Amino acid sequence: MLANRRTKDTYERDRFIEVAENMEIDFSVVYADEVDLIVSRDDRNSIRYRDNIVPLPDVVIARTGSSTGHFNLSVLRQFERLNVPTLPNSDAIIAAKDKMYANQILAQHGIPIPKTMLTRFPSNPDLVEKQVGFPCVVKVVTGSYGAGVYLCHDRKQFEDLSELISALDFKNSMIVQEYVEYSSGKDLRVIVIGGKVVGAMKRESTDGSFKANITRGGVGTAYDVDDKMELLAIQTAKVLDLDIAGVDLLFHPDGYRVCEANSSPGFRGFENALGINIPQKIFEYASIRIPQ
Repeated sequence: MLANRRTKDTYERDRFIEVAENMEIDFSVVYADEVDLIVSRDDRNSIRYRDNIVPLPDVVIARTGSSTGHFNLSVLRQFERLNVPTLPNSDAIIAAKDKMYANQILAQHGIPIPKTMLTRFPSNPDLVEKQVGFPCVVKVVTGSYGAGVYLCHDRKQFEDLSELISALDFKNSMIVQEYVEYSSGKDLRVIVIGGKVVGAMKRESTDGSFKANITRGGVGTAYDVDDKMELLAIQTAKVLDLDIAGVDLLFHPDGYRVCEANSSPGFRGFENALGINIPQKIFEYASIRIPQ
């Protein structure tokens, strides 16, 4: 498994190690800074791990998510060149990481999403009010665990936030998105593995926040999967080419809206709420992806 050195993923990492041992799978957690790439004609020896040439794995489970940087991508792409399956693949990870790009793909395929626009600060509040309306949600283009997401209740709050960001000389683009009040403080996390929904969890905030992330204090409970939810989650994973996906859905009077899709979803709350062994499901899927 290719992973990032970040503490928030320790539960998931430890669970993969535990389940692999129980299933008698030869499994290792590898960090990108332990890998060196050598570009030459001898591709079989182009990947070195801790200064040693090692046998290629049967499959690579990628747990780099929104923190995927250039080196992570280079490592994954090298494995892909050597016909080692990477789950998910590098292109899918990049698509999911860039929330604007992901929304463009979803909209292109007719998947319902909140109205979304890309902006740079200082942003024109008249344009935001006309195209998205207030309240609105302001997001960084890449992020996870609910970080970098802010709710502007009205035009004045948006103008104040725009002024603050501009004063910080923040040059990156940000996303302004329609606020789905019907889903305030609650959403659904649906996990899709190999094109199949393994379960759904309802997340609810406990502190009045409009964000319901478990890592921010939200609570999760099992939620029955209906046909509309299942189809939407599977379609989202498919068009983003994600073998493994955590699809976040917002409740809406017309059904659901896709908030985002994660390529390396956290699953501590999910396992606690549903009692489903997520690493086992991923290992079982990975086994059928091994080239024969």
